[in-house]
Amino acid sequence: MFCSSCGREIIESSNFCSTCGARQSGRTAHKHLTRSATDYKIAGVCGGIAEYLDIDSTVVRLVWVILSIVPGGVVGGFVAYVLAWIIIPKANVLAPAASSAPVAGTSASR
Repeated sequence: MFCSSCGREIIESSNFCSTCGARQSGRTAHKHLTRSATDYKIAGVCGGIAEYLDIDSTVVRLVWVILSIVPGGVVGGFVAYVLAWIIIPKANVLAPAASSAPVAGTSASR
């Protein structure tokens, strides 16, 4: 495959050219709907939907509440949230890298 900007050969699965840095057209990262591991109030459903749609999570929460307040929708909104909580998988969280510094109170040399 060749870069659409500079014409150099690049790896087939590349989203960006390693030489000029141009984004390759038609190459987009595939997004998955997951419950947010960082932006959550109850279970991360609204935060995950907001991340998937690239909008603010407050907007998603407000829309969810408004749709749940509609007459007859309170039970439906609650049931839909619980179903989404069960069906949508939780996003993976990267563990922080372990520090190589010794822990306070322990001896580094034995």
